[in-house]
Formats: sequence, C-alpha cells, structure tokens
Amino acid sequence: MIRECRLAVAIFSLALGAALSLIAMPASSQAGSLTDPAALNEKAPPTYKAKFDTSKGAFVIEVHRDWAPNGADRFYNLVKNGFFNDARFFRVISGFMVQFGIHADPKISAVWRDADIKDDPVKESNKRGLVTFATAGPDTRTTQVFINFGNNTALDDQGFSPFGQVISGMNVVDQLYSEYGEGAPSGQGPDQGLVQKQGNAYLAKGFPKLDFIRKATIEP
Repeated sequence: MIRECRLAVAIFSLALGAALSLIAMPASSQAGSLTDPAALNEKAPPTYKAKFDTSKGAFVIEVHRDWAPNGADRFYNLVKNGFFNDARFFRVISGFMVQFGIHADPKISAVWRDADIKDDPVKESNKRGLVTFATAGPDTRTTQVFINFGNNTALDDQGFSPFGQVISGMNVVDQLYSEYGEGAPSGQGPDQGLVQKQGNAYLAKGFPKLDFIRKATIEP
C-alpha cells in the first residue's frame, strides 16, 4: 500500500513487483491560511488544472472532481493556498510511484496531520500518470499524494482512488531523483516521521539531491 506515515504510526512496507510500501513551502505570506485546515474547504470546479514548477521542469495535473470529489476538493485547496510550494519529492520508487505532500515547515505539517477527509469510491484505475492520495488507513487522507509511474492496478482494490492525471510533463516526473530509494526503515531514503518533525531542514541535510516543487498553482 501507499501509506501516509503519522508521527505515532510506523512506516509499513509491502511488495508490488519491487517495493510496495508507503508516501514542504517554507513559512511565507501564505502560511497563515494554512494554519487552519478546516477553513480551507472551497469546493473545486468540475475540472481544473494544477501546474507544478519543479527543480526538473514543469508538469500539469488535470483534476476531475467526478472521479473523487473529496480528494479533488482537498487538492484544490492545498494547491491554491501554496501548501506544496518548496515540498520535496521525498519518496521516489522507480517503476512504482513518486510521493510528496509533507510541508517544509513542521509546524504546518503538525496542524494538517489529522485533518482527514473521507474516502472516495475508486472510479478510475491507478495507471501510469494518475494521481492519488496516500492514506494511513480508512478515511485518513490528508496532504500526501503520489503519481503512478507504472500501471499499479493492484492498488485499486485497496481503496486508492485517483482524482487526477498528469496531462503534460510526465517526462519531467520520470526524471525526479530516485537514487535514495525506499524510505527508512525499509530502505535508505528519508524517514517520514523525521520529515514530519523536522521538515526541509532534515531533508536538506541528509538528502540534498531530492527534487522539489518550486511553486504549484491553479491554472486560469
């Protein structure tokens, strides 16, 4: 499964071909709005596009609200309010997926840790390029998402409901730095618990080659 690690929850690992286990904007002028997750509850348009300018280039995600309305709404509010700005792609498993969505500032991460949204029925399959929220169990989606590198259809029966798809720049996604591999303790990559507690300071010190999001915006 693609799991979102909470501070009090261990990181889990499974297998899907290779490794199936789990998935920050520095404090800025927008950070104030991010301290109250309950206030960021705007209903998303039926379809919208989110552009991600990254250290490797740009990619665009097209979101379809009818695929997964709760997920689409949460993603819309996160992007619109700058949550993903400066976030690292902290878990990149070649052939499987890339995971991101822990805030750069651990104080912001802390207030979102339990800002859960209800699950959506799985209407689309976790095929290459589709975008899905990570979870820590039923009805526990918060801010972490992943982009499928491969056709991970086995995730469909586990309740992972895609809400969008990379429509341009998938070649950029393919180039995101993946040499750190699986996260600790299963691999040599970042420990999600420490990412949550220390933010980008931990990643910059121990995993300086990770790619990151310069800015994510809703396309007009």
